[in-house]
Amino acid sequence: MTQQGGFAATVTFDKEEWEREGVSWEIPLKIHPPDPGRADGTTVVLSRLSRKFDPEEVERRLVESVPLKAEEFTVILNGKPVQPRVYAGQRLPFLEGTPFGPVHGEIVLLPSSQVSTTDPLGIECKVKQVTVRRELFGMEAWGRDVARVRGETHADFLQVTSDRSGFIVDTEEYRAFTEVMRRVLGEVRQALARQAGERETRTVRKALREALHRVQFALTRRPDLAPEGMIPMGGEGAGLGGAALPPDAKKAKVETVGEETSPKAAPKKTRTKKPKVVALTPNAIIQRLKLGQTGITCCLDRFGTDGPECFTEGNVVYINQDHPLYKLQVKNRDAHTMHLARLLTQEIALMKDRKDVRQAFNRQSELLRDAFRE
Repeated sequence: MTQQGGFAATVTFDKEEWEREGVSWEIPLKIHPPDPGRADGTTVVLSRLSRKFDPEEVERRLVESVPLKAEEFTVILNGKPVQPRVYAGQRLPFLEGTPFGPVHGEIVLLPSSQVSTTDPLGIECKVKQVTVRRELFGMEAWGRDVARVRGETHADFLQVTSDRSGFIVDTEEYRAFTEVMRRVLGEVRQALARQAGERETRTVRKALREALHRVQFALTRRPDLAPEGMIPMGGEGAGLGGAALPPDAKKAKVETVGEETSPKAAPKKTRTKKPKVVALTPNAIIQRLKLGQTGITCCLDRFGTDGPECFTEGNVVYINQDHPLYKLQVKNRDAHTMHLARLLTQEIALMKDRKDVRQAFNRQSELLRDAFRE
C-alpha cells in the first residue's frame, strides 16, 4: 500500500496468478480514499515465502540499495528503522569536478582493530544515492591495507546497465569517473602510509626510551665503564630527555661537540673547530640520555641500506633504520629494545677508549649484562 497526499492505492502481486495469466496479466492496482490517520509512505508486505530470509542480510541489502540519507526518507524493517552504515576511523571527504558533473563522497580508513572479515570490500559506487556496485579501483594490489578502506562515491551522471548491476564502461563519463577515483585513492594510499609511519614512530620511541633507561641503569651501576664526562655526579638528577622531530628537513641538523680537551694538555694555539653536522630527515627520532656532565643523544634516522649500522659524532649516536639488521629486529619488541641497547653500549664503550677494541667489547658486554639484569 502507498499513500502520498490525496492519493492512496494498493497493489497485490500474486506470483501464482502472474504465472497463470502470462502475458495477459495486468497489475492489480486498487485506488481507494486516503487514510487521514496514516502518514505518507509505502508499506511492503511479503507473505507465503518459499525461503527463509536472514533479517541482517535483508537490512544490509536495503542499506546499499535505497537512499537512506535522503531527506524525508525512512525505511522501517520489522518495526525498526534501517540506519545508513557508519564507519569509525579517519574520514577523507572528496569533491571533484568532471565535464559531466561532480564526483563526491567519503573514504574512511578503519583502525586495524575494527576490520571485519565479513564486511564486503571495495568502495560503494552510487547513482542517485543507490549503490550500483562495489569497486576496488586497483586496491586489490594493496595487500592487507585494502581491508581498512571503506566508503562511498556518488556520480549521478554515470550510465548503468539495464539490470542496474553495473556501469556501461565504454563511455567518456565512466572514464572521467575512474580518473577522479584514481586521484582520490592516490591520496588514500598516502594517508595509509602516513598512519603506518606514525605507528612505527610510536613503536620506535617506546623501544628507544626503554633501551636508554636500561643503559642509564647500567652506567649508574658501573660508573667505571662510562666515558669521561658521563660519570654520574652526586646530587644531579639523571633522567631521560624528551623526543623531538625536526620540523624541517632542510633545517634539521644536529650539531655535536668534539671530544673535550684534558685540562692538563694546554694547546699551543687556540683554534676554533667547526661542529660536525649530520643532515636528518623530517622523520628522525631524537632522545637524550642525561647522565653526568654531558650525557648522550641518540638519533634514529634513515641512512640507506648500504649505510653504517650506527656511528657516533661527538656525544651523538646515530642508528640507521634502513640497515638490514635493524629491519630484522624491529619486528619483535624485545629484540628491538635489545638491538638498540647493543648499539648504544657499543658506541659508549668505544667512547671511553677506541684504541683497545677487545677491552671495548668487554665493557659493552658488562654494560649489556647490567642493563638487562632482572
